Amino acid sequence: MELSTQRQRVIAVLGPTNTGKTHLAMERLLAHPSGIIGFPLRLLARENYDRAVKARGRNQVALITGEEKILPEGARYFLCTVEAMPLDRPADFLAIDEIQMCADPDRGHVFTERLLKARGRYETMLLGAETIRPLIQRLAPEAEFMTRPRLSVLRYTGPKKVTRLPPRSAVVAFSAAQVYALAELVRRQRGGAAVVLGALSPRTRNAQVAMYQAGEVDYLVATDAIGMGLNMDIDHVAFAGISKFDGRHRRNLAPAELAQIAGRAGRAMNDGTFGTTADQKALDPDLVEAIESHRFDPLTRIFWRNGELEFSSLHALRHTLARPAPRGGLMRARAAEDEQALALLLRDETVTERAATPEAVRLLWEVCQVPDFQGVMTDAHAGLLATVYKYLTGKDGRLPEDWMAGQVKRLDRTDGDIDALTQRIAHIRTWTYVSFHGAWLNDAPHWQGRTRAIEDKLSDALHERLTQRFVDKSTAHLMKRLKDTPDLMAAVTHAGDVVVEGHAVGHLKGFLFDAAAMGGDAAGKAIAAAAGRALKGEFRRRVQALEKAPDEAIRLAPLDGDRAGVILWDGVPVGRLAKGDAMLRPAVRVLASDLLDAQGRDRVTKRLETWLAAYLGDLFRDLLALDRASVTGPAKGLAFRLGEAFGSLPRAAVDEQLALIGKDARRDLRAAGVRIGRETVFLPALVRPAPAAMRGFLWCLAEGRKPVPPPPPGRVSMPAGQLPADYWEQVGFRRFGRIALRVDMVERVAAAAWELANAGGKAGFEVTPDLLSLAGCGAADMARILRAIGFKGTQADGVLRFRPAARKGPPAAGRKGKASGKAAAKPRPPAPVDPHSPFAKLKDLALS
Repeated sequence: MELSTQRQRVIAVLGPTNTGKTHLAMERLLAHPSGIIGFPLRLLARENYDRAVKARGRNQVALITGEEKILPEGARYFLCTVEAMPLDRPADFLAIDEIQMCADPDRGHVFTERLLKARGRYETMLLGAETIRPLIQRLAPEAEFMTRPRLSVLRYTGPKKVTRLPPRSAVVAFSAAQVYALAELVRRQRGGAAVVLGALSPRTRNAQVAMYQAGEVDYLVATDAIGMGLNMDIDHVAFAGISKFDGRHRRNLAPAELAQIAGRAGRAMNDGTFGTTADQKALDPDLVEAIESHRFDPLTRIFWRNGELEFSSLHALRHTLARPAPRGGLMRARAAEDEQALALLLRDETVTERAATPEAVRLLWEVCQVPDFQGVMTDAHAGLLATVYKYLTGKDGRLPEDWMAGQVKRLDRTDGDIDALTQRIAHIRTWTYVSFHGAWLNDAPHWQGRTRAIEDKLSDALHERLTQRFVDKSTAHLMKRLKDTPDLMAAVTHAGDVVVEGHAVGHLKGFLFDAAAMGGDAAGKAIAAAAGRALKGEFRRRVQALEKAPDEAIRLAPLDGDRAGVILWDGVPVGRLAKGDAMLRPAVRVLASDLLDAQGRDRVTKRLETWLAAYLGDLFRDLLALDRASVTGPAKGLAFRLGEAFGSLPRAAVDEQLALIGKDARRDLRAAGVRIGRETVFLPALVRPAPAAMRGFLWCLAEGRKPVPPPPPGRVSMPAGQLPADYWEQVGFRRFGRIALRVDMVERVAAAAWELANAGGKAGFEVTPDLLSLAGCGAADMARILRAIGFKGTQADGVLRFRPAARKGPPAAGRKGKASGKAAAKPRPPAPVDPHSPFAKLKDLALS
């Protein structure tokens, strides 16, 4: 039923989001014989155009935006962006959506112009927020008012971690970088998110929204672009920030702006909630109350720019643009994008010369209104507009076909990342806008189709890139599958992938389950439970396999890497060494998920302990053999002390005991692998790289230190750093100030020094290159070594010479001591073995 009245009515339909204002306006539009509605967004105009086509047929409905025109002959209903409304066409009904946009610093003057001058013959409807009521009363006193209450309740729930947000939530940020970071987090933790930014083309934005609406993902991450025109099934809105850069400066959003975004939660009769993310402080209670009750300070002024421009000259155009606001409540708008473009183009002398007639000035203004869809007025865009104007005012008065083709062709490619595709879409949208100026091109319909096809192709590619980056399709599918059935099928593949409903949800390495992000909500718990059922059976099988595995299949990770102390089974971590009762008895800790039960954990521990005993027994076989060597008396005591010291002792520490050991006992010690040197008593086998490295690692473990990479094989000296002498002794080195020298090389240096001392007599000897080469050190470090092993240095005629210092205590090896030629001292009984000493415990280790 069509409706018409003779009395012209202006009706302001005001209220918060989710009040059905747009639905009411569409009903009123179609009730009249003709009508126009202006929307703030191209996608809103397109969405309502589709609705009108279904109701009235394609030949009755037109769509007009800056980038798209569908104009059937005889169309009666026009769905437009506010800027593109055909105000020269009479219409029975006219409506402007989101009329509070009059207060927008960039586009507000256009809405204000419509508020003041755009009228339907019989009915005009202004749709918007309550905040603009006083200004409508002041500027359009003939207006009637209709208040629409919100259909559902909006409630504040406070801060919450992004990973703990409920399904059907939208997270709102105010920069592309922050949106992408949040979307990455949601993908890792919840399977994925749709992404909505103002920079997306309408086609890409609609595709992302459709993915969310279809339930393929349960989360949306967006800028404030969702605050207007996107009707979605959102239950909760979480603000990741409440300030944004508005193109000029950073500012906090006004309460009404926050309410516009928060109001996306809860549609129709479904209540909604809003809050903040955990890293954004809670909203002020007064602000919360204002949003929940939809009460905000009214607008006191709106932006205005003179719409009655004069084109008689450039001066006249600029003068009329600069005209001040004519009445209270209106404020002169800051320079919009078209004014900025005009200012830049007028720097070009050719442009100013050609804009010499009213027609040329009008054309220049039309060119200045070609938008830069990147949202910034750059010199490059101004340069492009200047070129367009010069072609249009040139000989042909058209844009050259080959030039247009070149501009468009370079954008017809879908390679590159998200940012590259976004920029190409912005550029092609500019050419789409140009193509709808039919007088500028010889074949405008061709270019309209060409640019639209490229925009669609780029938009589809961008949607695909966004989906690839921010949606884990496996997890998203599982979440959707869970809505159909709570019992999910799960299994573990031979490669260790844990599969639920055909989708990998993690990987099993040894007994550790590396799970993909499943979240802590009901869906994540259901997937984890299904995976757990499959893992329990697999754990039982693996425990049995480990128990039967040969020792060769188990080994320690390299001690010089970041996995030092980790026990590997077929190359996969299954345990690690920890501090035990003593240095030679490290504990074994199983590396396993909580899904491995206590019995299985005990069985794995026992198998690894058995392997470790055999491994250490083989590695330290010389130390174990020493305990069983055929030595008695003082020699037995020395062997015991050497065992407690883990195979290496400074000679000075046992000189008194050595004095009591006769030649035969020394021979027995040598047969047991003990070397009694001038400076060190040690087992040479334990100075080799593998045993020395393990000695150092076990010492660090017992001392509660972070493992230190052992000296590289073949190195005879090392910078000592901050490590204590005890550590260096364990790895077969002796510390001398700034350097540590391997103990077998200490013996060689000592022997060489004594040879030089004997040859030099009372004059002593100088440090030779051969001596430095032996130790791999400089002269200063060698001087420190020589002093430590019994030499003193004196400076004479600028030359440092060394002579033996007077030794205290028993003489060096090879010389007769106090017991020589006398009755052997009565041997002391062997020292009792401390059952708690680390060396005593080696008796329990079996040699392989």
